[in-house]
Amino acid sequence: MNVARILYPVQVLGPGKRVGIWVAGCSRGCKGCSNPELWEQKPEYEISVDRLASIIDNLSHNHEIDGFTISGGEPLNQPEELTKLVQILSTISSDILVYTGYQIEELRNRQDRATDSVLAHIAVLIDGEYIEEFNDGSFLRGSSNQRVHLLSEEHKKKYQRYFSEGHNQIQNFTTADGVVSVGIHHKTF
Repeated sequence: MNVARILYPVQVLGPGKRVGIWVAGCSRGCKGCSNPELWEQKPEYEISVDRLASIIDNLSHNHEIDGFTISGGEPLNQPEELTKLVQILSTISSDILVYTGYQIEELRNRQDRATDSVLAHIAVLIDGEYIEEFNDGSFLRGSSNQRVHLLSEEHKKKYQRYFSEGHNQIQNFTTADGVVSVGIHHKTF
């Protein structure tokens, strides 16, 4: 799997203290994308799903993990690996939120087992390409055309409350490569 970043505790992309996972690889090239550095897959980002799961499992032994947020790049461009990953992650927390530039209808029309399995194992899907002109501060979405799909009854009330009370925030992480700013950025920033 091509994974560029793993950050914890991400507290601005879903409720609670979350593990944020950013995959690399996206051919969409949305104008104004907040992560254009993740469009290209790189050999140094390659990690096996088992190794990634081991890192997260070790983290879970020492820290409270309320959920996972998977973004990118484009997570659904690696459906087989993503399937395996979300199945493993769901044993730690079933609160898994995935961002994708695809629309849910496109994903369901793929009719492949991997994509269907991803949708069956996640709590929330935020879909739709980023459109810079629609970046209007919509909560947890880069642009207002993107839609939130609550796929898990178990987490539905929590997310309904989260969306009714929340507002976009930015969180900064210091990494070996410098500072990574996480959250939904307004186009003027």
